[in-house]
Amino acid sequence: ITTMAGTKKNAPPKTLLDKIIYAIRAQPPTNPNGVSRTAITKYLQAELDVDTKSKSAQLKNAFKKGVEKGTLLQTGQSFRVAGDPAPELPEEAKIKIEDLKEGDGPAVEAGDTVVMKYEGKLDDGSVFDSSSSFEFTVGVGEVIKGWDQGIPGMKVGGRRKLFVPSNLGYGKRGAAPEIPPNADLHFTVKLKEIR
Repeated sequence: ITTMAGTKKNAPPKTLLDKIIYAIRAQPPTNPNGVSRTAITKYLQAELDVDTKSKSAQLKNAFKKGVEKGTLLQTGQSFRVAGDPAPELPEEAKIKIEDLKEGDGPAVEAGDTVVMKYEGKLDDGSVFDSSSSFEFTVGVGEVIKGWDQGIPGMKVGGRRKLFVPSNLGYGKRGAAPEIPPNADLHFTVKLKEIR
C-alpha cells in the first residue's frame, strides 16, 4: 500500500508540541486569547488520532514546554502561537438606547420588578410582539439580554426606543414563528411602574 506520508507539503506534525500548534492554527479562535485547551485536546483526539487520555501528562508537559520556550502564548486556559497575528474577532453589536421621554422618580436598577408597556418590531417594521402590561424582574435573566441592559435607568412614565442586536436578543435560534434567526429587534418601551 502506498501512503501519502512521503509528501513533504502536508507532512503530519510529529511531536506533541507540533501537533498542538497545528491544532491551534486549524481552528477559528472563539476569543482574542486564542483557542482553549479543551478545544485543542478535542482536535488532537479527533483529527490527529492522539490518545489524549493516556497521554494527558505528556500533553500537559508539551503545553508547558511550548509556553516556556516562548512558542505558545497562554492567557488563562487559552493558547495561541507566538508570532501569529492576534485573532481578529467580529465586534459584538451593542444595544442602542434612545430616550423619547424621561419619567419621574427613582431610576430602575437591577433587581427591581417593573411593569412595562411595549411593542417589538423586526427590521421590516412588522410587529412581532406587544403588551400593555408586562411584569418582570430586571437583571436576572428573565428576559432577553437587550432588555436587562436597556431598561435600567428608566423612570416611571419614561419612554425609550431600544435597538437590540440579535446577539442580545434571540440569537441564532430566533423564536419561532415570529422571530427569525439572527434578527435585530426594535422596541418602544414605556415604564408603567416599579413594584
